[in-house]
Amino acid sequence: MSGAGQSSDGGAGQDAEADGEPPHEAYLQGGVNEEEETPPAAKQPRLELDDVGLDLHLIQAPVVPSVETCGSQGAAGTLEEVACHHTDETECAVGPEEIEGDVEWHQNGAEIRETLGQTEEDGTDESEKKSPEDNAAEQHYQCLDFSQNPQMLTGSWAEYTHTAENYLRGCKWAPDGSCIVSNSADNVLRVYNLPPELYSSRWDMLSEMSPVLKMAEGDTIYDYCWFPKMTSMDPDTCFIASSSRDNPVHIWDAFYGDLRASFRPYNHLDELTAAHSLCFSPDGSQLYCGFDKIVRVFHTDRPGRDCEERPTMVKKQGQTGIISCIAFSPCQTMYACGSYSRSAGIYSCEDGSLLALLPTRHHGGLTHLIFSPNGYHLFTGGRKDSEILCWDLRDPGRVLFSMYRNVNTNQRIYFDMDQSGRYLLSGDTNGVVSVWDTLTAPPDGNEETLQPLLQFQAHTDCANGISVHPFMPLVASSSGQRKFCWPSDSEDSESDSDEGNVISTNGVRQDNALVLWWAGPLGSTNERVQEEEPAVIES
Repeated sequence: MSGAGQSSDGGAGQDAEADGEPPHEAYLQGGVNEEEETPPAAKQPRLELDDVGLDLHLIQAPVVPSVETCGSQGAAGTLEEVACHHTDETECAVGPEEIEGDVEWHQNGAEIRETLGQTEEDGTDESEKKSPEDNAAEQHYQCLDFSQNPQMLTGSWAEYTHTAENYLRGCKWAPDGSCIVSNSADNVLRVYNLPPELYSSRWDMLSEMSPVLKMAEGDTIYDYCWFPKMTSMDPDTCFIASSSRDNPVHIWDAFYGDLRASFRPYNHLDELTAAHSLCFSPDGSQLYCGFDKIVRVFHTDRPGRDCEERPTMVKKQGQTGIISCIAFSPCQTMYACGSYSRSAGIYSCEDGSLLALLPTRHHGGLTHLIFSPNGYHLFTGGRKDSEILCWDLRDPGRVLFSMYRNVNTNQRIYFDMDQSGRYLLSGDTNGVVSVWDTLTAPPDGNEETLQPLLQFQAHTDCANGISVHPFMPLVASSSGQRKFCWPSDSEDSESDSDEGNVISTNGVRQDNALVLWWAGPLGSTNERVQEEEPAVIES
C-alpha cells in the first residue's frame, strides 16, 4: 500500500523505494525493466498539508472481485485486482424516505422491526434480489476452509522486542486488503504491506514482515480505524483515524505517514477530551467519536472543533456509560454503540435518536461489536466476559445464541466475521483462536451455546486481535498482554532476573507478535503442499 520506508524514530516514512515494498502494477503484470525508471506509488500527486479539509469524496465506483482471484494458485493476482476489491457499503443503505416522522425512544425497538421487516414482507427470494456481483462475491468467499487448522505464513516478531512489554493491542486489514495496521503498547501504529510473495505463490520465500510506516501517538491509543473508501490506487484515500489519551483525534496519511488533520472534541468545560471509540460512516463523510454518554460527529471535510453532539442519555433515559465501541449496519441507516456500562444501543443515522436499547446481558463492559453482513444480527462481546452474544435485530432484545471464549482480562479482545457472514472468529486469553459456523446455529433461537467449528493454538499468550482479509482466505492475529510479575521476581533476585522478565503471575511466556494465517485449501499454499494434497484429502 505504502511506498514509504520505515522510520527509525516512529514518525513518518522516509523513502518510497524501501525494502519490503509490494510489487507495483507493472511488475505484477509481467515484470519491470530495471533500466526503466518507473515512479513509485508514493510519489503520485497528493493532498497538500495546507488544505483545510480532506478531499475524500472523489472516488471511483468500486469493482466487485471475481471468483478467479481465488483459484488454485491461492493469492495470485495483480495489484489492480487487489485495489478494486472494495465493496460499497452504501449501496444497500436505507434512504431517509424509509424512516418517516419523529423517532421516539423505545426499549422494544419497534422501529427496527418495521425497518428490517420490509425486506421480508415483499416475499421475494433473497437469491433473486442479489446482483451478479453479490453472487460472485459469495462464491469467492467459499474458498475459506476451516476443515483443518489454518497454516501460519509469516508474521512480525522482532519489531515488538525493542521495547519492554511492547504487547500488541489489535490489528485491522485495510478495506482494499493491500495492507494491515497494528496497534501496540508503545503507542505506535504500524502499517504492513501484504507480502509480495503472496502475489506470485512463491510462499516458500516468505520472510518476516517489517512495517513500511510507523505513526507514533503521544499516549495510550484508545481506538483506530481505516477510512472505509480507502484504496491504494488512490493515495488521497489512504487515511487512518486514531484517538489517544489527552490528544485530539488524528487523521494519519497511511500512504506517506504524515499527520494530515485533527478533530478536536471539547467537553462542556471547554476542555479537550479524548475519544474512547472511533468509526467512520460507510460513505466516509462523517467520523463518529464515542465519549461519556455522548457521541460527537465530525465532518471529514471540515477538520477542527465543529461537530454535532448526540447524547445517548435524554431526560434520564437511554444508554449510560462511556461509549466504548461503534459499528454501522451495512444495510440500514443505523449504527450500534456499546458502552462500559454493559449496554448496547441502536441509533438512527439521521438524527442520532435511540431506536432500541438492548437488555443488559453482559457481565462486563462492552469492548467490541459488529453487524452481520445482512444487517439482521448484532454480535457483542465484553471485558472479563466469556460470551459473545448474537442479537436478532428483527426482534430487539432477543438473543439467538451465544459463543463461549475464555476472556479473563479487561483488555479489548476483538472478534471478526468474514464477508459472507458465515464464520465468526475470536481469540481468547489463552492464545486460542476459535471459529464458529453461524449457519449451524439452532433456528429456534433458544439461546443455546454454539459450539466452535474449529479451535487452534495461534499464540502462547493472549490472542487479542483477529482480522479476516476482505477477499483472500487470510486471517491476521495479534497477541500479547501486560505482565504483572511476582514480588519475588524483582531486581533484588539477580539470578532469576531473566525469568522474572518473561514470566507473569499465570506462568505464560510473552508472545508479542502479528501473524498471518492461510485459511484456504491446503493445495493453494505451495508446490510441496500441492503434491501432498491428495493424501490430505484421503485422510
